Amino acid sequence: NSQDLGAAVARVRQAQASAVIAGAPLLPELNATLGASRQKLLRDSGYSGTDATSDNDAVDSFSAGLSASYEVDFWGGRRAAYRSALESLKSSEYDRATVELTLLSGVANSYLQVLALREQQRIARLNLDNAEHVLRLVETRHAAGSATALEVAQQSSLVASQRKQLPLLEQQAHEALITLATLIGEPVQALQVAERPFDSLRWPETGAGLPSELLSRRPDIANAEAQLAAAQADVQVARAALFPKLTLSASLSSGANRAADTFRNPYYNLGANLLAPIFNHGRLRAERDRSLARQEELLETYRKAILTAFADTERSLNSIDGLDRQLHWQQQELEQAQRAFDLSDSRYQAGAETLLTVLETQRTLYAAQDASVQLRLARLQASVGLYKALGGGWQSDRQGLARKD
Repeated sequence: NSQDLGAAVARVRQAQASAVIAGAPLLPELNATLGASRQKLLRDSGYSGTDATSDNDAVDSFSAGLSASYEVDFWGGRRAAYRSALESLKSSEYDRATVELTLLSGVANSYLQVLALREQQRIARLNLDNAEHVLRLVETRHAAGSATALEVAQQSSLVASQRKQLPLLEQQAHEALITLATLIGEPVQALQVAERPFDSLRWPETGAGLPSELLSRRPDIANAEAQLAAAQADVQVARAALFPKLTLSASLSSGANRAADTFRNPYYNLGANLLAPIFNHGRLRAERDRSLARQEELLETYRKAILTAFADTERSLNSIDGLDRQLHWQQQELEQAQRAFDLSDSRYQAGAETLLTVLETQRTLYAAQDASVQLRLARLQASVGLYKALGGGWQSDRQGLARKD
């Protein structure tokens, strides 16, 4: 239901029609005609430009015929125009594949963000429960005279801070859901994202492949290459326009003054027309120069697309490597933060630790849990980025476009 993908598909259909239009002049054009006319002199004696006279003031005529014309493609301009249209069609197909790949990546990232924010909400609720539990304990000890009013205020402040986080996370989760619904072309009210534990998501082991393979695995590179090939064909079209054009024509016709005799007087006509440009104030040469400059522009665009592909791949691999190392130490930090909180909570209940220590370990634990979710989200999205950088399994073959599972 994506409108972006629907628009890209429509552009492919436009390019298909343009290719048919460009290929039509390679074959002769055949037309049929059928005509009827009547001339009638209204007054006076007429003149030589009319068939009607004062003696015969009404003249009927009927005609029928077939005509064919063909421009001889001496210089290859017509064939080059057809090749240009075919390359433009390929470019449109590659553009559709690029839009699809970008859309898939966007949907995956938004879906992951929705699940990550839901996980952050779950963690925030658990921490809120822990903070409220500690608050009840502090209030009980304060009532018994073993805790101060300052300790009650400190824990109450922490509980309020935890409660404040929940509306923010809910807002962010709904915004991510809106983004996801927009990408897939559905109203957000109709979108249902099933609950799934965020920890259950696993990133795939993705191989980057050889650099030479990368050039054939990204549709944007294929798109730039097709545009360059179309521009090269356009240069040939512009050059062919500088030379004479030979057009051949043939017609078979018949006519009479009565409809019943229309086909009883057949005759044919053969013709040839040579058109050579002599003076056009440099227009044709300027069109050739413009085509050459366009070709140079697209050559630079093609080179940039290749460099961008390698840069995207290296950037994704570097991000994955850095995030993997961060996740390793983040897991240890989370384990130690959980252990520290459990110990401080037990010691506080036994009266062997101060509330300040409990508060500090609570904050540290919550920060570690939140950071862990964000790192996992970044790692999953880095895998999506690598998937996109490597072309997302897309590959081109001689028959057109294919999806590789």
